[in-house]
Amino acid sequence: MIKILLLGSTGSIGTSTENCIRRYRDQFSLVGISVNRRIESALNQINEFSVSHISVGTDDAYNQFPRDQYSSVTLYKGDEGLLQMAEELDYDVLVNALVGSVGFAPTVAALKRGKKVALANKESLVVGGEVIARVMKEFGGTLLPIDSEHSAILQCLNGEESKTIESMTVTASGGPFRELPSDQFSKISVETALKHPTWAMGPKITIDSSTLMNKGFELIEAHHLFDISFDQLKVVVHPQSIIHSMVTFTDGAVMAQCGLPDMELPIQYALTYPKRLPITSPRLDLATLGSLTFFEPDYNRFPCLNLCIEAGRAGGTVPAVLNASNEIAVELFLNRKIAYVDIAKIVSEACELHTRQDALSLEQIISVDRETRSLVREKYGR
Repeated sequence: MIKILLLGSTGSIGTSTENCIRRYRDQFSLVGISVNRRIESALNQINEFSVSHISVGTDDAYNQFPRDQYSSVTLYKGDEGLLQMAEELDYDVLVNALVGSVGFAPTVAALKRGKKVALANKESLVVGGEVIARVMKEFGGTLLPIDSEHSAILQCLNGEESKTIESMTVTASGGPFRELPSDQFSKISVETALKHPTWAMGPKITIDSSTLMNKGFELIEAHHLFDISFDQLKVVVHPQSIIHSMVTFTDGAVMAQCGLPDMELPIQYALTYPKRLPITSPRLDLATLGSLTFFEPDYNRFPCLNLCIEAGRAGGTVPAVLNASNEIAVELFLNRKIAYVDIAKIVSEACELHTRQDALSLEQIISVDRETRSLVREKYGR
């Protein structure tokens, strides 16, 4: 029985993970979950999966939790609660489906215990990939991607030698604005930006996908996951989202992982790696699919992609500034305090003003993260 700690249990990744657990109840058990404020959904999960530990994100959620009715459930709160569960609970796999840099500390804590981390929280590697690499070298632990793009690369690399890799290509749907003229970007509304053409996701990651910031994050993530240089990483826009990523080898062979958009496949693969278990779902039928199209991203219309590449190359604390400034900028946009085009401007300015430091510790990264958030909020959040 594989014991799972699921952080971010009510989001799209969390609920898809639970579908995998339902599919193989004889192989998986859910020992702990975290939610931000959705207590009713959390109680349903506790009842269905006999969850014994839960962390909630807000004071209101903490006060609303019916302790008398669930006296056998251990209750945690806030960022500290997430960290406590990662450090203390008896589990085999941490599924980190949190959004934002809040997921970094639990990832590090699990790896320090030598645990397997199934990672959907790409910010862990964006802000602290260098720290995580040192932690894994010292303590062990296993890091497996849940993102469909990185899972695709992992599958393409199965049985291959690292010295035979020439390049990796990450595909992008291109988001809702892939064909929108650049002079129209200043008019983009919150409602329009939240309409992703392929995936159903939370608001923050949906905005990141529309700016291609999310795709830039995935390049940084791939750099750390597969120990590959940015010169060997490419992005190609593929609107149909059928090919999830490709690996080109030194003999010219290109390996691609294909499939209909379905997050349960990469999630279950991470949970059972290196084994595969059956999933009953619609299959890809190339004969009825029609054509697949690919084209280069427009770096001028989507400056966030270049900002990620520049920050990734700089390394150290710069990616932490990139992520923190983006999180606040997206928050401000969703709250209608800035325009859509201001997101990239704010991130660019924050990175330019930052004095790079080597990334040495979890505490240092958290400090840089907090300082960046404070500076951006003070300047733009009024």
